Amino acid sequence: MFPVRDPFQRSRVAIAALFCSLGFQYATWASRIPAVKADLGLTAAEVGVLLMAAGIGAVASFPLVPVLMKRLGSARLALLSALCLTLLLLALALAPDYPVALLVMVADGVFVGCLNVAMNAQGTALETRYSRNTMARLHATFSAGSLLAALLASGMNAATSSVTAHFGVAAVVLVGLAALARPGLLEDEAPAAEKESRSRTGWSLPSRVTLWMCCAMAFGTVTEGAMNDWSALYLREVAKATAELAPMGIAVFSGMMVLARLFADGWRSRWGDGRVVLFGSALAAAGLAFALLSGGVVAALVGFACVGLGCAAVTPCVYVAAAKQGSEALALVAAMGTTGLLAGPPLIGFVASSSSLVWGLGVVAAAAVVVSLCSTRIQWTPVSKAGSPMGHAVHSADPQG
Repeated sequence: MFPVRDPFQRSRVAIAALFCSLGFQYATWASRIPAVKADLGLTAAEVGVLLMAAGIGAVASFPLVPVLMKRLGSARLALLSALCLTLLLLALALAPDYPVALLVMVADGVFVGCLNVAMNAQGTALETRYSRNTMARLHATFSAGSLLAALLASGMNAATSSVTAHFGVAAVVLVGLAALARPGLLEDEAPAAEKESRSRTGWSLPSRVTLWMCCAMAFGTVTEGAMNDWSALYLREVAKATAELAPMGIAVFSGMMVLARLFADGWRSRWGDGRVVLFGSALAAAGLAFALLSGGVVAALVGFACVGLGCAAVTPCVYVAAAKQGSEALALVAAMGTTGLLAGPPLIGFVASSSSLVWGLGVVAAAAVVVSLCSTRIQWTPVSKAGSPMGHAVHSADPQG
């Protein structure tokens, strides 16, 4: 029996388990890339293609996800995707050669795309049903899952070099998270926009609002992903930090993002999603511009902290807005987020190689400005004077506080 009696908390724990499982699964296989490379005898270029295969699978899942959402519902699709990702983790460990590993990673990307859409639909349904903001904290559990996977990888590396043993233990954790999620997931209620679209035709072109959401998500993920990819290199080569201090760029950015996401739902309730995205992305742009113009290690760390603080609530808020437009809009926005993560690093690298890494990260600051501008064109849920979203009925079973 599920240990939490309060229906809101029960569902939040269940949905958080989905977010945690996705972060855990991704970080698990990513942490053993060197071992997979050695086991299969891959070159650096082949590893790059292997990583790209997962992104291609995620983008390719876009036309499939809306169909599965309508047939299975977000709860069943989320559980099915989580279990498939568990099996694919084991398949990667047992892959006999490079072509099989590529197929596994493409499939992994497809089910990551499915789980990403389904769990964000669940998070939006929870907010709508209980009129309480919680999406930012749910996204924080994704980061917590990544941290848990990193700790497990460190422990397993110390105990054994076997990727199969490591992924076997990880699979047990993933099955446990799926079991934790199953009892508290919510049944879907199709948004009004999606019902109208179904009544008119079997398919529809994305609305102008959806396209603005896609733009905000794509540039938002470029901004977010760039810190993980380039902050250490910037500190080492431009700010002249020591080798020991260079990784602190990622640590400061990630730590600030997780901390901000724990508080961001309160900001959303008080000021509304639109203002949080507008001013948050503006803060990220200003902080990074300050770091690039000032130079030095301290300025860089302050700037990276501003990016983490400012970007923390961008993707959760855009996911909520997209989910309220329907499963097709959510799938398209999620695909654009993946596209941003794929296109961002090569773009920054191209600019950096043509000029300098300072200009490359200048592109990231410009991307944050684009997110801020896009936020003014998106229809956000209004906020009442009491600080809660308007237009939703609060269930009597939901306790205050």
